Amino acid sequence: MPMGVELPTVMLAAARIGAVHSVVFGGFSPAALAGRLAIARAAVMVTCDGVGRGGKWIDLKGVADEAVAICATEHGHTVRTQVVVASGRTGGPPVPMTPGRDVWWDDALRGHPDTCEVVWVDAEDPLFCLFTSGSTGAPKGIVHTVGGYMVGSATTFKYSFNYQTGDVFFCTADCGWITGHTYVTYGPLLNRATQVIFEGIPTYPDAGRLWAIVAKYGVTAIYTAPTALRSLKRSGDAFVTAHDRSSLKILGSVGEPINPEAWDWYHTVVGNRRAAVVDSYWQTETGAHVVAPLPVAGLDLKPGAAQLPHLGIVPALLDDGGNVVEGEGSGHLVLAAPWPSALRTLMGDHARMEATYFTRFPGYYMTGDGARRDADGHLWLTGRTDDVLNVSGHLLGTAEVESAIVGVAGIAEAAVVGVPHEVTGQAVYAFVVLMPGVVGSDALRAAIAAGVRSRIGPIARIETMHWVGARGLPKTRSGKILRRLLRKIAGGGGGGGPRRRVHPRRPGGAGRLAGGVRQVKGGHRGAARDRIRRVVVAPAGALWGGFQSGSAMRRMRAGWCGALGAVSLFGCGFRFVSFRDCAARNPFVLLSWTGGVCVFLSRLGTLGCVSR
Repeated sequence: MPMGVELPTVMLAAARIGAVHSVVFGGFSPAALAGRLAIARAAVMVTCDGVGRGGKWIDLKGVADEAVAICATEHGHTVRTQVVVASGRTGGPPVPMTPGRDVWWDDALRGHPDTCEVVWVDAEDPLFCLFTSGSTGAPKGIVHTVGGYMVGSATTFKYSFNYQTGDVFFCTADCGWITGHTYVTYGPLLNRATQVIFEGIPTYPDAGRLWAIVAKYGVTAIYTAPTALRSLKRSGDAFVTAHDRSSLKILGSVGEPINPEAWDWYHTVVGNRRAAVVDSYWQTETGAHVVAPLPVAGLDLKPGAAQLPHLGIVPALLDDGGNVVEGEGSGHLVLAAPWPSALRTLMGDHARMEATYFTRFPGYYMTGDGARRDADGHLWLTGRTDDVLNVSGHLLGTAEVESAIVGVAGIAEAAVVGVPHEVTGQAVYAFVVLMPGVVGSDALRAAIAAGVRSRIGPIARIETMHWVGARGLPKTRSGKILRRLLRKIAGGGGGGGPRRRVHPRRPGGAGRLAGGVRQVKGGHRGAARDRIRRVVVAPAGALWGGFQSGSAMRRMRAGWCGALGAVSLFGCGFRFVSFRDCAARNPFVLLSWTGGVCVFLSRLGTLGCVSR
């Protein structure tokens, strides 16, 4: 679903009746969506007929229909009902609806009361399942529970962003990711916050869109990703300075470590050196912030550092042998004590959860990230230590991408690694072993790009391809790919700058892969296009031991937004008042609980108003 008011509405409605929701980002392919539907054993899917994004139309209903078909034929699971939200688009082809399964959103609501009874559940009952990529290729269905998750989302929102009555919060994240769950749907509402919900992309219709929204609605705290900031920085300061940003007090960063240059631009140009930068570190698994500098007087902010653990979080650094690193030093970042919003299991695979997060370092939760502690005791994140890529804040499993590449005819084997990129943080660098007699070409490059896009979606774009000859990939005696060597060969040169060539006799074994290298540069023109910018041709050759549900909240309402004062759209006296056409150039959702009004402007020209 797109980021319209219906998305958090569905999430909160599911919570109110005790149903488990699982939101999937709209950029995934039908095959990827089908796998997630099957793992979650989804009974009802809510989608939209489509959405415009960056001036392009995305057929969400078509993706959903294909995913449901794949789910039935390849996974043996049937989705019983599909509720379709009408975008209001005119002039397009008729939307195909399957009788007995598909129903329009308005038809589904018609004849039902504005409220329904709350279903009581245990604090440890599941609230939602959210999928994230794993290094084995199969997506991991992270399960969060009602009580602990809401405690974590409510407290971290309040203190990380220093939220006060009358403030306006603006998070640009999609609810298909954990940030959209915790800091769009649950955290703000649990604090009765007024917020802006964002639909679309920050650079459309121009690079000043975010700052125009900040000025128009008096936003006091904005929360966005370093990828977006780097892109906006490249567009020039004029798009920022053209709009009033004097209301801003907090500048939040999420999804990946923010590089010092982007941090400084964010603080200096966007915040006029007045707003505090909150560089937050956390994961889908942690549910809420675990490391972030609270915006308090006396704390010297450090560009690029997440700095200090959040309330109740006990981090530690371990060396490869599991020994605690004291004082200054680097190591594996682990969590040494339980926290309320921790994941409880993986959907349908608890053994995998234990193996992934608790086996390598018994007694600790393994984040899969490395970190450095400086002389002040502040933490600096250094990147993933497992086989997971972080592209624009989206985690991609290396095995998942490699499997998609190998699925293309003529490919014998593949390995992918991440390299630094000035916009996306990390980019995908693929080493591709060709079948005997197959020659690397632009046509094969395009076929691989199409195959990866079909299997995973446009978020899995390959920045560079490296054709590998008959000798294959470097491996250990046990057959494991030497990814450290591949990273060294890839060179760490990000997009936008020159990449060093790989010399056939370069120390470190690079000559095993490259007997001569040439680079072919291509375009970089949007998510829907082929994103392979360079082709390199080488012709020669991760707890919590159990939430104490009996001690703190034995029972609670599934849709409670109660003790901490949040409001659920369904069942708390809210009703749709009117819908009418409008010409909204800047789509957004403004949720204002203090004023008692929720206004939704859709880029597709629909205005909805929800009031008490």
